Amino acid sequence: MEGSRLLRRMIAELSRSSRKTASLSTVQRPQWTCTQSLSQQRTRLRPSHLLSQQRRSYANPADSPGFTSIVDNPPILIRSGRKHNKAGIIILATIPITAFILGCWQVQRLAWKTDLMAKFEDRLIRDPLPLPPRIDPDAIKDFDYRRVYARGRLMHEKEMLIGPRLLDGEDGYLVVTPLDRSGQFKDDAGSDADTRILINRGWIRKDKAPQSSRPEGLPQSEVVVQGLLREPWKKNMFTPSNEPHKGKWYFPDVHQMAEHSESQAVWIEETMKSDLLETYRRQEKGIPIGRPPEVNLRNNHTQYIFTWFSLSLATSIMLWMVLKKPPGGIRNRVRQNKEW
Repeated sequence: MEGSRLLRRMIAELSRSSRKTASLSTVQRPQWTCTQSLSQQRTRLRPSHLLSQQRRSYANPADSPGFTSIVDNPPILIRSGRKHNKAGIIILATIPITAFILGCWQVQRLAWKTDLMAKFEDRLIRDPLPLPPRIDPDAIKDFDYRRVYARGRLMHEKEMLIGPRLLDGEDGYLVVTPLDRSGQFKDDAGSDADTRILINRGWIRKDKAPQSSRPEGLPQSEVVVQGLLREPWKKNMFTPSNEPHKGKWYFPDVHQMAEHSESQAVWIEETMKSDLLETYRRQEKGIPIGRPPEVNLRNNHTQYIFTWFSLSLATSIMLWMVLKKPPGGIRNRVRQNKEW
């Protein structure tokens, strides 16, 4: 009996201790809450479609006191196109016409320049002519680019330097020296005739401008000069005027230089064969470098023809796009109401 009583007491104490631990664990353990479930519960309480309806009800234009219905203010049919500015159309129309005329003019210029270069090339292949004692200035244009030769003495004391002039990117001068041929020709009285002419001997470097720096470029004996007979140069408006009293020459004014040196207004350009080594030798010694015997006229008229005709075509297309009629019918009109 006593053993059974002890056993019951032990079981009762164990049950009490288990209850106490269970109660303590229940109190100390934190309670966790699921935020997602809470948001779902709130969403169930306020559905999204109810919220959107509420927002739309606030943004309804009909709630505004100044709202006008389309029934009360119907749209107006108006023309969609506007009239073009006449002045702008006239200016735009003159561009293709002017460009076409300029293109036709360049075609004529191309034919003229081609014939001129062919004529000069034909003169270059002919044998050189000896220059007569007196030359008619009006006849020079018929012998332009004609190869000639003359014998005489270079008058270095009347030398004229024209510059600055560039050759292969280097600054320098053109040397112009009168050629005295009086010893070869006699006038009617038997005395020496005035037969001086101007010789463009060629280009020298800027540091060779003083005659003392180029003694080999100043021959003292009689020489034979072979070159091209050229027409007098034409001055443009941007070239400064020469100053003969100061010895400054910026432009080869043949008549002015002939008057200054007491020579005939005849311009001869001395020529030389294209030789690189000879060019270097002359450049170092100060001997003038003559021009090659060839026609150096520029002929860019083909490019000008392409440019003007392309401009005429492009502006004609632009004019057509501006003036073309829109499609007819009700599509010409649009609905517009400025009172909405």
